[in-house]
Amino acid sequence: MAPPRMALVNAARRGAPGRIRIIAGSLRNSRLDVADVPGLRPTAERLRETLFNWLAPSIEGARVLDLCAGTGALGIEALSRGAASVQFVEREARVARAIEQNLARLKQTGGAVAALDAQVFLRGTARQYDLVLLDPPFALGLWDALAQQLEQGGWLSTAAWIYVESPRAPTPALPANWRLQRESHAGDARGALYRRG
Repeated sequence: MAPPRMALVNAARRGAPGRIRIIAGSLRNSRLDVADVPGLRPTAERLRETLFNWLAPSIEGARVLDLCAGTGALGIEALSRGAASVQFVEREARVARAIEQNLARLKQTGGAVAALDAQVFLRGTARQYDLVLLDPPFALGLWDALAQQLEQGGWLSTAAWIYVESPRAPTPALPANWRLQRESHAGDARGALYRRG
């Protein structure tokens, strides 16, 4: 069940400009400006920290796809911790511009932003990624469709990692060869790390 609209709006208020910080790496404690857009739901700091602790041995040099990027905090955290490149995909033009501005301010040349709907982006020419950050707006219920596009469209390297953020229940129906490695929770959100097998 999708969370009520008010919960999404409250999440957006919690992610007001200056409230999101990069946790570790070369950009540690840098602040990200966040566009004031209803429904924008930044990943909780605790989930981000847990995810990148899990990924610590694998993030250096990784090619990353941040789908439904929102604030861009996940992808910028990946750059901070040594990812080679991050492709951000965000359909809201104002939010995509905010990511570009944060990348420029932080002098991050390894990030590129596509102001496109994620499903439209995945209908384009595939490039293989080592890590995909899959965190679509909860109200849209896009996990299953995006996961199938990623798997069938050639977007994933042989042993890619896929981070899926979703409500605690129900669990998204993901490709059978995505093997759950770890999961954690923060409030109503579930953060789960899968490995393509």
